[in-house]
Parts: sequence; structure tokens; C-alpha cells
Amino acid sequence: MVSTRQRTRSSNARRLAGVAALLAAGFLAGCQSSGGPSVISLDPAQGSSQNIDSLSQVIERNPNDASSYNVRGMAYGQAGDYRKAMDDFNRATQLDPKFYEAYANRALIERQRGDQRSALGDYNQALQINPQYADAYIGRGNLFREAGQPDDALSDYNRAIALNTTNPRARYNRGLIYQQRGQHAKAIEDFSAAISLSPRATQPYNGRGLSYLATKDDENALADFNTAIELDRQNPVSWTNQGLVYEDEGMLAKARRSYAYATNLDPNYRPAKEGLARVGNAT
Repeated sequence: MVSTRQRTRSSNARRLAGVAALLAAGFLAGCQSSGGPSVISLDPAQGSSQNIDSLSQVIERNPNDASSYNVRGMAYGQAGDYRKAMDDFNRATQLDPKFYEAYANRALIERQRGDQRSALGDYNQALQINPQYADAYIGRGNLFREAGQPDDALSDYNRAIALNTTNPRARYNRGLIYQQRGQHAKAIEDFSAAISLSPRATQPYNGRGLSYLATKDDENALADFNTAIELDRQNPVSWTNQGLVYEDEGMLAKARRSYAYATNLDPNYRPAKEGLARVGNAT
């Protein structure tokens, strides 16, 4: 007969395995929009037809202004019209072959469309023109990280940070690499820096919370996950992470509610489904 203590140890072992799998598989990064130099974020205000019409009028008045095409290209990207965004970035680079921001912006669209080779080429071109352009290092680092080249990614993030960038994603993404390598003290430091630069972004709180959890600091982990939930109650990642802490503390009814809420938000989010299966019908 299996004792209660044995069942608890078995449950904790599965929970810890779940945390390790969550970190190793990159669920934290993969299930949240990172925006900025990582992907084009949809923005109804910037991508509105009214804003695009206004930018088009500017281009009509000055059809040889590369910067106007670059700005409208970003608006098209935020509207989700990637074909027109590409057309505008192509035109911007034709008018000004040294327009490094346009190359980096075009790389965002290419990455969004799954053309990683072209995206890498455009990041390289942007950095050849301006080796001090931190956002291109961050974007290229993201490509390397997702391609399974963490050393190259780390080098790019280090370069961006050395340039004193105020972009929080440099610290956040470097923290992800440290986290996946089990270097949680360094990860926590980077996530904390990202939070100081962007205190209303949920990703760094979730990242730091997972590193706290991996180092048995449940109190700080729960505080970070609760903050992430306060900032965005529709994010299944935060609710799942909260459930991990409750499960670790033996509060299985609370863990079940957190996992259940996460699966209601996203029925296909595997870590939440696995957590719900672990705690069973706890009440």
C-alpha cells in the first residue's frame, strides 16, 4: 500500500519535473507575445486605417522620402498586413540603401512570415551599416535563440546590453538563456532589470517567478506570478505558474483552480492541462 508521504513525494517529483520541462521547452517565451524587436505586435491604434491613410498622404506629398515608407511599413505590420509592410520597407531601402532601421524592420516581417534566412540577412545588413544598433542585436539574438544557437544569441544580447540599451527585451531574453542553463541567479538579475525598465510587462515577472520556483523560493515566486496576473488576467501562463506554487505548497484545491482557469483561457496550453491532471479532483 502506498503511503500518503510516498504519494506526496511522487506528486512533488512530478511537479518539479513539470517545472524543469517548462523551462527547458521554452513555454514561457513561446506562449507570450514579446513585441518590439522580436515580432511585430498588432496595434489597432497604430495600424488603423485612419493612421495609414494619414501616412499615405504624407507619402503622396513626398514620394521619395524613405522615412515615410518606413513609418507606414511599421503601421501596416501592426495592422497585420505583412505584404504591404514588405513593399514599404523594400521601397525605403531602395530610396536609402543605408537605412539600417528599415532593414531591421523588414527582418521583423520576414521573421513573422517564417523567412528566417532573409531576416538574418537583413539584421546582418543593419548591423554592417550601424554596428551600434542595439535593437538589431536583440532581434538577431532572438533568431539565434529560437534556432537553438544559445551561444550566438547570448553574444548578441551581451552586445546590446553593453551598448546601454534601455530596451527591456535584451535583459529578458538573456535571462531566458541563463534560466534554461540553470543559472538562476543570473536569470533573476536580468529579469529584475527588465522589470525595472518595463514594470507593466508580464513576461519578466513570469520569468523571474519560475527561477525563484526552481530555487525553492516559493514566496517570491508566488508574488511575481500574482503580479503578472494583476497586470493581465487573460494570460494562461501566469495562472499556470501560480498553480505550480500552490501545488508545491500542498494547496491542491487552489492549484486546481489556477490550472482550471488557465485551461479555460487556453484549452490547448499543455502545462496547464498537465497540472490539472496532476492535482486531480482536489477540493
